[in-house]
Amino acid sequence: MLYVSTEPDSSGKRPFLVAAVCLGLLCVLLLAGIIGLSVHYNRVIKNSEDERNNLSQSFSLYKTNTTAERDQLQTRYNNLTEEKGHIQAKLFVIEQQCQEGWRYFDSRYYFLSTEKKTWEKSRQDCLERGADLVVINSREEQVRERERERERERWSKHTFRQYTNMCSI
Repeated sequence: MLYVSTEPDSSGKRPFLVAAVCLGLLCVLLLAGIIGLSVHYNRVIKNSEDERNNLSQSFSLYKTNTTAERDQLQTRYNNLTEEKGHIQAKLFVIEQQCQEGWRYFDSRYYFLSTEKKTWEKSRQDCLERGADLVVINSREEQVRERERERERERWSKHTFRQYTNMCSI
């Protein structure tokens, strides 16, 4: 005998119900993943913005400090340039006040004689001028005297020795 049921078959709905539950679970997991990624993304963006703000503040502070330092250095440079000009003007005045044949260098006056004399006679000549005979060991001082001497021709005829006898006040 054949039995026919007039009630709907519940076994046919079961696979759709399982699929719907699985699909619902996947949607919930997807939604949780999206929320998690959004939270992580927002945290990364906030950290990046904080870092950018910190860098911006650091840069502004650095720029302010270097500008102030540059201004200080420029002021010091201007002051030193002005002081150099004053010193050069004073040196010019001092050199103009030198007696004929005398040269001013490193807070001293020098007289370079073109006459050949013995040590004793050279010293006596210096003493008569109110000075004393000196030996210059400084190459810088020797070169400066050599460059400043008016009669450059005499240097081409004589060798400039390491020790040059000069009068000094």
